[in-house]
Amino acid sequence: MRLTATVPATFIRRLSRFSCLVEIAQGQVQAHLANSGRLSELLTPGRELRLTPAAGAGRLTAYDLTLARHQGFWVAVDARLPNRIAAEALLEGTVEGVGPVHSLVPEHRYGQSRLDLCLTLDEDGRCIMLVETKSVTMVVDGEARFPDAPTARGARHLQELIHAVEEGYRAAVLFVVQRPDAHRLAPNWATDEAFAAGLGQAAQCGVELHALVCRVEPTSIEIAGTIPISTERTPA
Repeated sequence: MRLTATVPATFIRRLSRFSCLVEIAQGQVQAHLANSGRLSELLTPGRELRLTPAAGAGRLTAYDLTLARHQGFWVAVDARLPNRIAAEALLEGTVEGVGPVHSLVPEHRYGQSRLDLCLTLDEDGRCIMLVETKSVTMVVDGEARFPDAPTARGARHLQELIHAVEEGYRAAVLFVVQRPDAHRLAPNWATDEAFAAGLGQAAQCGVELHALVCRVEPTSIEIAGTIPISTERTPA
């Protein structure tokens, strides 16, 4: 997936949940952060960043914070990107065990939620798969962990997917690890036990679990491969 040309910047501090103060060549500016996670290991003073110029009615900032440099590689911190990455991967047939995908619809209403993707797996539309994507930026000793902040919304989505399976749909959670250094993925029990337990329940009920790891550059994000997922309780 191609990224819009990015602007070099340096992180100064987080101003709010979705806003950061950064420095570019022209001086200090605010940048929008499309990620409600803590990102505590990535957003530290002096951190090298890449911003994406953004414009639109009602915007308060001229840039989106897209990438952070960490231990010699880039990490994508925009939580909106995994939907695009997942859509491309599913349409290209690169998610093992899913497909071929005939078409997909984003933001599909199901139950009390809007799930990220609804897939049609044949031309007649008879086989439907509901997919919820998750943006992963936290990695500890090679293990990607989600979430890095409590997510009641994420736990609710798991219950919706379980219900979908009970109604005869296929359903899946697709984790997109937006960095290259993860070799496996596990729920973050220390941060959100409800989500972690719910993920294990979902797997037992037939919800499919997939995890993609990405290679990130200032102008592109590519899928580097798949990694295994464990729902067993892990140490903090």
